[in-house]
Amino acid sequence: MVSPGQRKRLWTSCVASLCLLELCAAQMFYSISEEISKGTFVGNIAKDLSINAHELESRGLRIVSGNSNRYFDVNSKTGVLFVNEKIDREQLCGNAEKCSVNIEAILNDPMQLHRIEVNILDLNDNAPSFHEISYTINITESAYTGERFPLPVASDADLASNSVKSYKLSPNEHFSLDVQSGGEQSVSAELILQKALDREKQAVIQLTLTALDGGKPAKSGTLQIVINVEDVNDNTPAFSKPLYKVRVAENSPLGSTAVKLEATDLDEGVNGELVYSISVGGSSKISDQFAIDTVTGEITVKGKLDHEENPALEIRAQARDKGTPSRVTHCKVLVEVLDVNDNAPEITVSSVMSPVKEDSTLGTVVALVTVSDKDSGKNGEAKAHVSDSVPFKLKPSYKNYYSLVVDGPLDRERTSQYNITITAADEGTPPLSSTSAIIVDVSDVNDNPPRFPEPVINVYVKENSQIGAVIHTESAFDPDVGENARVTYSLLESSKSSSVSSLVNINSDSGDIHSLQSFNYEEVKTFQFKVQATDSGVPPLSSNVSVNVFILDENDNSPGILAPYSEHGSVNTENIPYSAEAGYFVAKIRAVDADSGYNALLSYHISEPKGNNLFRIGSSSGEIRTKRRMSDNDLKTHPLVVVVSDSGEPSLSATVSVDVVVVESTGDIQTQFKHAPMKEESFSDLNLYLLIATVSVSVIFLLSLISLIAVKCCRTDGSFSRYSAPVITTHPDGSWSYSKSTQQYDVCFSSDTLKSDVVVFPAPFPPADAELINGVTSSLHLQIFCILRNSSSSGGRACTLKQLGQ
Repeated sequence: MVSPGQRKRLWTSCVASLCLLELCAAQMFYSISEEISKGTFVGNIAKDLSINAHELESRGLRIVSGNSNRYFDVNSKTGVLFVNEKIDREQLCGNAEKCSVNIEAILNDPMQLHRIEVNILDLNDNAPSFHEISYTINITESAYTGERFPLPVASDADLASNSVKSYKLSPNEHFSLDVQSGGEQSVSAELILQKALDREKQAVIQLTLTALDGGKPAKSGTLQIVINVEDVNDNTPAFSKPLYKVRVAENSPLGSTAVKLEATDLDEGVNGELVYSISVGGSSKISDQFAIDTVTGEITVKGKLDHEENPALEIRAQARDKGTPSRVTHCKVLVEVLDVNDNAPEITVSSVMSPVKEDSTLGTVVALVTVSDKDSGKNGEAKAHVSDSVPFKLKPSYKNYYSLVVDGPLDRERTSQYNITITAADEGTPPLSSTSAIIVDVSDVNDNPPRFPEPVINVYVKENSQIGAVIHTESAFDPDVGENARVTYSLLESSKSSSVSSLVNINSDSGDIHSLQSFNYEEVKTFQFKVQATDSGVPPLSSNVSVNVFILDENDNSPGILAPYSEHGSVNTENIPYSAEAGYFVAKIRAVDADSGYNALLSYHISEPKGNNLFRIGSSSGEIRTKRRMSDNDLKTHPLVVVVSDSGEPSLSATVSVDVVVVESTGDIQTQFKHAPMKEESFSDLNLYLLIATVSVSVIFLLSLISLIAVKCCRTDGSFSRYSAPVITTHPDGSWSYSKSTQQYDVCFSSDTLKSDVVVFPAPFPPADAELINGVTSSLHLQIFCILRNSSSSGGRACTLKQLGQ
C-alpha cells in the first residue's frame, strides 16, 4: 500500500514530467479560510483559463490531488471549483506559517495540465491549552517572600495574532504573577511569593492560571495550580484527653479492644506521623495484659483479666512523632475490670454410700454434696438439684451443703444401678451451671420368690420308658441375685397321688425330674404332683407348680381273640351247607387290643388259604363269608388261619384256626352257640357293660348342658369364646354322634348284619374344654368298643366301655 507521502511525491514527479513535455499550460492561485463548509465556491477554472465552458465536458475536465483527502472538486459543466471536504489548517499543516493545497486540472484532446495552488488562511478556531489539567508546586512553609516559581507555558494551534499573548492569575493573598514576553521568545509567567506560608492554617493553596490569545474575540485556556505547603516539625503531638477511663469485662477475649487512644499533631508527613507505646514507668504486668497498636493507638487485651485478683489497672501511654527532632506527649488510662459470671459452680461429692439396699427407708443418706462458686455476689450464689427422674433428692443442710437421700422405693430387680445427675446453677446473668454424675448401686434383698413360667405343666411320657430317664426339667426364675436367687427343687405329694415319690424323683439343683419306674399305660394313664422351688435367701421364699403327667400309649399289646375262638391251641369248626350261596355268613372273628388309638385299630386277613379260595373275610368286620357257590370239585373241609393285626408301629398280630366243613343238609350244621349256658353268662356281662355305657353317656350329656348354662350365665361373651361345648346328637336310625368344634365322631349300628363291632377313636390329645364333659381331667379320652350280637337266646346288644389315656 502506498503511503500519503509517497503518493504526494509520485504525483509531484508526474507533474514535473508533464511540464517538461510542455503539457503544463498555466498555474493559478486561490485563497480560502479554513473550516469553510462543504460546497463553498473557490474559483471558476474555465473563466480563469479562458476556456469555453461547453468544451469542458467534452474534453473530460478532472481534478487530481496529491493528498489522500479530496478537499476540492470541479463541476465539469461550468468549471466551478468548490470545497469537497471541510479543511482544518492545523491538522493539514500543523504549525507551518504557510499552508496550501496543490491540485491539478487536466483536460484531454489535446491534453493540458493546469496547476492550481489553494492557500488555506488561518482562523482563530483554537483556544490556548496546557499540556496538563493541573500543576502541583511543593513549597515549604519556611520559604522566604520574593521567591519565584516558574509556571507551565500554554500552547495555541493558531498562528501569529491568534496565538497566546498574555496570562493572568486568580486573586490570592500569597502569590503574584510576573508575565514575560518579547522578541522571538514565547510568552511565559512566574509565581512570586508575597506572604509567608503556614501549613497548619492552609496546607493547600489552589490557584487558576488563565492563558489568552490575540484573536478577536480572544480565546482562553486555564490551568489549575495546586500549591502544597510542605510541613516543618514545629508542633508537639497532643492526646484528645489526658486521662482515659474505660471498663473491661474480665472474660474479654484476647484481642478485644479496651480503648482507642487519639493523639493529633498539626504537622504532616513524618512530622505528623505518631507512634503509640506503653510507657515503661507503669506496672510490669500491664505489658503482659495489654498491647497497644503503634499506628492506630488501639489498646487490646493481651492476657487474662481477673476481677477478683485486680479490679482496676492503670496504663501509661505516650505518642511520639517522627520529626527531627521528634516531639512526644503522655496520657493515663484507668481500666476498671468488671466482674462477670465466668465461673460455673463446682460440685464436690463425698461419702458415697454404695451399694444401697433396695429396702432402704425414705430419707436414707446416700452421699454428701458441696456446691461452690468462685464468683461473688449473685454470680457466686448457686443452688443444686437432682435433674433426673430417680428416687433420690438433695436435702439442703447448711449454706451450700446438701445430703443426697432416698426419696422413693427402690427395686433392684427393676433398676440395679442409678446414674444420678446433680445440676448446680448460679444466679448470674446469664446463669451458669454444671453437672456431676453419681453412680449408686442397689444391693439385693430376698423379696422375690422363685417364679415358674406356668402354674400348671403337662408332661407327656411314653409307656415303657427307661427307668431313670429325665421326663421333664423344671426351671424357676428368681429375679434376685446371689444366694437369694439360688433355687432348689423338691416334690410335694398330691392328694390325688399320695405315692408320687415312688414314681418320680427330682434333682434339687437342676430341676431334672427322673422316672423311678417304667410306666404301663394300661395300668396308669395319668398322675399328678407338685414341685416346690425354694430360694436360699433369709428367710427363704418358695412357690409351687402343678405337674400333670400323661402316659402315652405304645403298641406293646397284641390283639386278643374273643370267645368262642379264644381258647388257646383249640381248633374251631364251623359247618356250612353245600347249597350256600355266594356271600353266605360262615363265622365272625372278634378281637380286642388293650392299647388305644391306632395301636388298637384291628384288621382281619386270611393267611395261607387252601383249596380254590372259596372264602373271604372283612378286613374291618372280621366276618368270614363265601365268595361263590360250592362245586363238586371243592374240598369238604377247609382249614382257615385268620390273622388279626393292629395298626401300631411295629404292628402286632394274633392268629386263630377255623375248619369250615361242608355238609349236605342244614340240619347237620353245628352252630357256634352250642354252649348256651356259657354264652348266656357272657351276654349277661355284656348287658351290664351296655347299661354302664348308656348311663355314662346320659350323665355326660346332662353335665354338658349344665356346664353350658353355667358358663353362659357367669362368663362374658369374650371369655366364653375360649370354650367350645361338645354336642351329642341322637339320630333316628339309632346312631349317636359326639362333636367338638370341627371334629365329630359317629357311632352307627348296622342293621343288616348279625354281628358288628364299632370302635370310636378320639383325637390324639385331650380337648381344652374336656373338663366341661367329665369334670375329672382334660387328658382322658373315651374309647368305646361295642359288640352287637343277635342270637336266639337273648338277641341283645352289648357294649364295653373303656377309658384310655394318651
